[in-house]
Amino acid sequence: MVKHTHRIGILGSGNIFGRYLAGLARYPELRVVRVGDIDVARAKQAAVEHDIPAWGDAEQLYADDTVDILVNLTPPVHHARTVVAALEAGKHVYVEKPLATTVAEGRTVLEAAARSGRVLGAAPDTFLGSASQTLRRAIDSGAIGTPIGASAFISHSKAETWHPNPAFLFQEGGGPVMDMGPYYFAILVNALGPVRSISASTRIGAERRTVTAPDRAIDSVDVTVPTHAAAVLTFASGVIGTTQMSFDVWDTDLPAMEIYGTEGTLSLPNPNHFDGDVRLRRHGDDDWTVLEPAVELFGAVGTREQARRGLGVRDLATAVEGGPHRANASFAFHVLEALCAVEDSSRSGRTVRLESSCERPEPR
Repeated sequence: MVKHTHRIGILGSGNIFGRYLAGLARYPELRVVRVGDIDVARAKQAAVEHDIPAWGDAEQLYADDTVDILVNLTPPVHHARTVVAALEAGKHVYVEKPLATTVAEGRTVLEAAARSGRVLGAAPDTFLGSASQTLRRAIDSGAIGTPIGASAFISHSKAETWHPNPAFLFQEGGGPVMDMGPYYFAILVNALGPVRSISASTRIGAERRTVTAPDRAIDSVDVTVPTHAAAVLTFASGVIGTTQMSFDVWDTDLPAMEIYGTEGTLSLPNPNHFDGDVRLRRHGDDDWTVLEPAVELFGAVGTREQARRGLGVRDLATAVEGGPHRANASFAFHVLEALCAVEDSSRSGRTVRLESSCERPEPR
């Protein structure tokens, strides 16, 4: 429960900006008071369209004393630099996923947060939603016995058909591992605990992507990061997870995520969404059972509400007031290290043992 009003400044007014405004609008105690962007004209347009009182560039946002929480929606390659700048300016910060694009940058961000004394939170926050919390409750209650294995499948989001400039998805900081992987890995770590080691192989599929979005700003993208990855995750608990993350699989009937135990199976909807049916089938059951949601829904399933964001920002505001912090920097860094280990393992041809660990966040 957030007891006080928090003034929000948003850095970056691009594609996901409206989704955050829609989600934050649910919480009157979270007031968006400024928008900043490298393109000041775009920031002004966003402010005018959404009745936000102030706009400007990044430096003006850092210097605005009326802003106490900065929500960073810049492209991933800029996360580390802009997060550090915001922390040093005295802001609490919530940054879109991933925390940074390398483990070294992630450590720099953690060190800056420790020096600043400010609270740092990071996406993804979908593990705070009703689906993942229902999964967590089922596992913790022993619904499937002892967890043994997990599988997760990421297929193509077909971004070149709808995003006006999807170049960042196929270049440094992008690819299916860094773009969609955070949602899946965060939910797995929340459900099963920290990852101990990873073994993986990756490759580039098509080396050039044609952009067909109706309002496209570019016509094609040269691909410089792997677009297809397969990995085996060994968790500290002993659970073994298998993942496929791909921008080359356009159509599939594979489930998004399943958890297998000694007494049954749990099936989860798209981890990119907060809500959806979590299904349980215990050994001997004739069919699947849809579980009751463990917490309230963030958005109506099957509607545009599912695309909105902001639950993690509210989680940060709770932490600023001394409450539990679930989408915290330590958790985000562990997820980042696991994501980076996928390419490290592929490149080196060896199993990578993770150096970091984290606590499973408290259930909501």
